[in-house]
Amino acid sequence: MEQLTNFAPIILMFVVVYFFMIRPQMKKAKQERNFAAELERGNRVVTKSGMHGKIVDFSEKNNAVIIETGAGKITFDRSSISMEMSKKLNEPAKSEKDNKTKAVKGKK
Repeated sequence: MEQLTNFAPIILMFVVVYFFMIRPQMKKAKQERNFAAELERGNRVVTKSGMHGKIVDFSEKNNAVIIETGAGKITFDRSSISMEMSKKLNEPAKSEKDNKTKAVKGKK
């Protein structure tokens, strides 16, 4: 029993590292893989380098995406598409009228 109490802090440390560092990182990597697999033509995207554009076509041979920007068509790797910014771009825009009616309802 004494040996178990000696190793308890080390075991606890590994458990904490797993739940606060390793597991969230694996979860985020899985979400990014799913996002890259679900990309469709016509989606507005932002690359991790900051390039904005619309998906025109896919290159399955190179695992790449062809994006149309103001400068023309550019090919990017699927993993270079930013998940967070692209989701914000593709959300339906809220109108000013909807925001004002919600504010008025909240005051009552």
